[in-house]
Amino acid sequence: MKFKVFLNMKTCIGAVALIILLMGSITYEKIAPVLNTMTVDEELNGLLQAVFDGRNKGILDNDPKVIEAYYDKNTKYGTWAYEYEVKKMKYLHTWSEKQGIKFIGIKTRLIVRRSDRKEQRYSVNLLATTEYKYVYEDKPDEENTFRIGTYHSIALENKDESWNIVKEWYTDPFMDSLNLDNIKNEEIKTFINAQSPRDFSKINERRIASVEYAEKFCGAAAEEKYSYKYNSKYRDFNPQGGDCANFASQILFEGGKFKKNKTWNYNKGDGTAAWLNAYKFKEYWLNSGRASLIGYGTYNKIYKLSYKLLPGDIVAYEKKGDVCHVATVTGADSKGYALVTCHNTDRSKVPWDLGWSNKNIKFWLIRVHY
Repeated sequence: MKFKVFLNMKTCIGAVALIILLMGSITYEKIAPVLNTMTVDEELNGLLQAVFDGRNKGILDNDPKVIEAYYDKNTKYGTWAYEYEVKKMKYLHTWSEKQGIKFIGIKTRLIVRRSDRKEQRYSVNLLATTEYKYVYEDKPDEENTFRIGTYHSIALENKDESWNIVKEWYTDPFMDSLNLDNIKNEEIKTFINAQSPRDFSKINERRIASVEYAEKFCGAAAEEKYSYKYNSKYRDFNPQGGDCANFASQILFEGGKFKKNKTWNYNKGDGTAAWLNAYKFKEYWLNSGRASLIGYGTYNKIYKLSYKLLPGDIVAYEKKGDVCHVATVTGADSKGYALVTCHNTDRSKVPWDLGWSNKNIKFWLIRVHY
């Protein structure tokens, strides 16, 4: 796959994939006959929703043929884009096998932020918040939900009565880990399915407040009532390479009520390295006495220890020796599996290892001392 991945360790990010999709052919028979009676907004919204609904169905059904219908494989960019989507689909289903779960729903809500139409071409900038629902195989009546937020720039053209994707850019939460070959599925699946729901009713108020802050300001992954925005009091460092440590620091300061100091500080639109950089953030919390290590290592080594994580704790992600991402624990699913919330890509209560299962990745499970 020839997709570009950008890392900027000055501010922290796992990986942001820029994916250019050219010439993806999409035909919508239900839309074409009524173009003349639709408003521009209605037509555009219908087209975009059909694109995302179709992709989601292909992923949910594990059916590459459904996905293939959205791409022109006669072009190299269309072929690359199709192959990537299929690889992502396979990753999600392989992860679900490891987990002992079944995805039962994928639904995307779109918010168009800017759009422009010139003749038969739309250029659109939009936010997509996608809700995934899953159940454990032995507990089909207990639904679990998480959300992932992504930001897209899309160009659509009408060619020969078919609407085609001619260009798309978006951040991809799974780009950094699409290989689960190293995971011993059966052993892990048996252990996970033997677990029970966890009771967090007695955690202290500072942990609860940290979770509330995280869920309110997790951007495109947040609930609609929070307007899918970051906290405007703080600078968004995504353009400089990533906002994950900045957000984790906000959670600990605004929600957890940890006091700033000379080493860990944010003021007037800028922060110290320990506030902004994933590695420095991890080092500060582990060496300041404000946190301690639960476990460190590959997934196979520490997945059992992950059940010790509490809401308000931290998971740091290390790739090829570099800590490139941090996330805050915000809950657990129906089997007690820890869930995390973070920025870039925006996540809300996502299983802590989803998108981070590559054999090159190691995890730092960190207990924060509230």
